[in-house]
Amino acid sequence: MTFSLVARCAETGAFGMIVTSSSICVASRCAWVRAGVGAVATQNLTNPALGTIGLDLLAQGIPAAKVLDALQRIDPQPDYRQLSVIDARGETAVFTGGAALPTVASARGLNCAAAGNLLASNDIPAAMVAAFEASRAPFAERLLDAADAGLAAGGEVRVLRSAGLLCAHAEPWPEIDLRIDCADTPLRALHDLWTVYAPLRDGYVSRAHAPQLTVV
Repeated sequence: MTFSLVARCAETGAFGMIVTSSSICVASRCAWVRAGVGAVATQNLTNPALGTIGLDLLAQGIPAAKVLDALQRIDPQPDYRQLSVIDARGETAVFTGGAALPTVASARGLNCAAAGNLLASNDIPAAMVAAFEASRAPFAERLLDAADAGLAAGGEVRVLRSAGLLCAHAEPWPEIDLRIDCADTPLRALHDLWTVYAPLRDGYVSRAHAPQLTVV
């Protein structure tokens, strides 16, 4: 019911994730990022607890592959999960359980990994990775480019209803946390929301450090 990409920006060290689904509120359940640590996607029949557990393990310096193994051992029903992990070194690992909704596929690239279920084509994750690697846009827009490529390659077999974009870099919270729910064209709406938010981002971050300088 979902396709997503987790990634690291090689230039800045930022981490991010883009996700879209026919299920509503997908980003609140499936997308997890932490500055200086990495990102975790937990999808298919989702167990959101695996996101925070995965980030905590990554924060201990445990490599992506070992974090993925640990999450499968922790979850009592791993066969129903699809997980992607990227660590502070840009290394990735992906797992799809045997009971995941078909069609399932995944792909790994340089500083990124994509995965999806209930897909229209096995080619979708590879298209997302290729788009992310080819894009020369700012990091958040590279993630959006990846999702667009997944949709262009066929997307999900069901109509998409929600999407989310998360990025974390220098702050202990995601500086970008944009979510679209119950929309007819969620990726288009996410692009529009990013266009509005992008010029405001630095100002919102500065309020945490220098509120006395904020002009309302």
